[in-house]
Amino acid sequence: MICGIDEAGRGPWAGPVTAGAVILDPDNPVGGLTDSKKLSEARREALYCEIKAKALAYGIGWASPVEIDQLNIREATFLAMKRAIAIMGLVPSEILVDGNCLPQALPCPANAIIKGDLSEPAISAASVLAKVARDRAMVELANRFPGYGLRRHKGYGTPQHAEALDMLGPSGCHRMSFAPVRRAAHAA
Repeated sequence: MICGIDEAGRGPWAGPVTAGAVILDPDNPVGGLTDSKKLSEARREALYCEIKAKALAYGIGWASPVEIDQLNIREATFLAMKRAIAIMGLVPSEILVDGNCLPQALPCPANAIIKGDLSEPAISAASVLAKVARDRAMVELANRFPGYGLRRHKGYGTPQHAEALDMLGPSGCHRMSFAPVRRAAHAA
């Protein structure tokens, strides 16, 4: 009952931060798990479906741009992690979090593991769930907020995104507490 947790979307200027929580079934392993950033989009999509089908439990938690602005990105990430754990339906015996810090008030003992998505299969699985879920959410936001290129860069700070912010100003999906977005809002 070891739960792996990882997040996607701490650095972007737009969209939610997303966390995956996964308890893998040792009797029904998922092959080819690693850090989601090392996998092709097609491989991540295939693993996403396989993880959801084979895991004992999983959850995907979110924190919105408004929550990110209110709390700060670190605390919003922790909130997304707690939400992912809460919706799994099982209480794990141990939690392994990718990174070097842990949210407070977790339901069981926990450890932070730097680069855990490369060494712990449950964290790798959580990495895949978080990345695919967030990428899908960004495609939906691209439809709601055209002109920013969200489908392509998923809200990250690219030259194209900066140019769109300068031309259009921030949208409802932007993180106003992030300096490039704040500057674009003041310039508009």
